[in-house]
Amino acid sequence: MGINLEFFDNKLTAKISGEIDHHSAADFRQQIDNFINKKKPEEIILDFNEVSFMDTSGIGFIMGRFKTAYNLGIKLKVINIPKKLERLVKLSGIKNLGILE
Repeated sequence: MGINLEFFDNKLTAKISGEIDHHSAADFRQQIDNFINKKKPEEIILDFNEVSFMDTSGIGFIMGRFKTAYNLGIKLKVINIPKKLERLVKLSGIKNLGILE
């Protein structure tokens, strides 16, 4: 479980693995926000390919990164949402933000 941050071509890719719950979402948020403040990327990519579980804290994590990115003029993409999490993401309305790929 964790997060791996990669920075290339002024894009931050956050590869998330394991579970996203209240505790881990706060840790992931802090790591990404610290990186954003230091490097000022043009784009943030949240890769959920390795996520095995996510509760509503994960939705809050995505929405918080969207708000931060929007306020700083940074493009945000969320990629590789596992099939088992699609219903939660759909019900949250995140699809309407145009950030899912």
